[in-house]
Amino acid sequence: MKFTDNHFRSFSSDRRDFIQKTGLAALAVVFPLPSFSMNFEGVSMGIVVHSYGARWNSKVPSEKYPGFENALQLIEHCGQIGAGGVQVGVNNWTSDFSKKVREQREKLGMYLEGSIGLPKSQEEIDKFEKEVLAAKEAGATILRTVCLGGRRYETFKTETEFLDFKAKSILSLQLAEPIVSRHKMKLAVENHKDWRATELVEIIKGLDSESIGVTLDFGNNYSLLEKSEDVIALLAPYSFSTHIKDMGVQKYEKGFLLSEVPLGEGIVDLKRGIELCRKYNPNITFNLEMITRDPLEIPVLEESYFATFKNKPRKDLKEILQMVDRKSFKGNLPTIQGLDPEKRLAFEESNVLASLRYSRSKLGLGK
Repeated sequence: MKFTDNHFRSFSSDRRDFIQKTGLAALAVVFPLPSFSMNFEGVSMGIVVHSYGARWNSKVPSEKYPGFENALQLIEHCGQIGAGGVQVGVNNWTSDFSKKVREQREKLGMYLEGSIGLPKSQEEIDKFEKEVLAAKEAGATILRTVCLGGRRYETFKTETEFLDFKAKSILSLQLAEPIVSRHKMKLAVENHKDWRATELVEIIKGLDSESIGVTLDFGNNYSLLEKSEDVIALLAPYSFSTHIKDMGVQKYEKGFLLSEVPLGEGIVDLKRGIELCRKYNPNITFNLEMITRDPLEIPVLEESYFATFKNKPRKDLKEILQMVDRKSFKGNLPTIQGLDPEKRLAFEESNVLASLRYSRSKLGLGK
């Protein structure tokens, strides 16, 4: 299966209907999408590099799970386990390396999405453009990005700090927009435990660009008191790419624990989410982000958690806590605490493989 990289087409009228129904008619911007020479419904789920957080650049001397030193090794492994593509960082790629990546992915019939940092100032524009061109040369048409590397409720102590971050994020996107537009690339901003769904829609609306949309993460916004079904409904019409994950939740004394779990074991309605994404973007890719780590603590019962919210979302807090009670994960949430490095690598691979199997058998992603 070979992809072509230079054809684009628009969203269907379904997307415009959705915008009108949700009261977002003012955002009736038509986003062109990359069109490939194949039916994406037959493409297997791709793999986000963060699914291999332990194995990426691992120094563990493991024969069974050797570390991935670069994107070529990641692509090779993901092809062997039946993934349809990869999403991986493109920083510091040379033209020669990009060509090798293109050859590798074409040989395996896989798609590629880049992951890229945003320019923070005019001085970083040249570096950003070089990375965009490196990704394009390798065959990517979509670049996933984030505005915040950390988590909103841990990073910012006041609303003023958060608003300053918001202004700088918008500036970065404004700096990036002419570059990706000129090179006919799509920049997809992830909801990365920074933006609530309505905030991200507002930012995309304000940028008013065919080149900037969303990487829709199915699970992150539970940490911001938003249920996945609501987040997906709001962001799917603007999404170029996805991070597919399932989530487990349990109570703890300061709020609730949130953990990625193998697909099908958690609380996310994956099938419905995939249907909505395809409705608005038939060519969207579905990328597995199965992060194997200790559960995250979401301290929603601490007043400091709400420092960046203009008004404390009491209704959302109540609904999320009720959901945690109803859908608490049975048994222990996955953890890597106490695992030796080899067992952690094995656990990570097991979670990825289990999720790929589920994606084929239950979600219709691949054959």
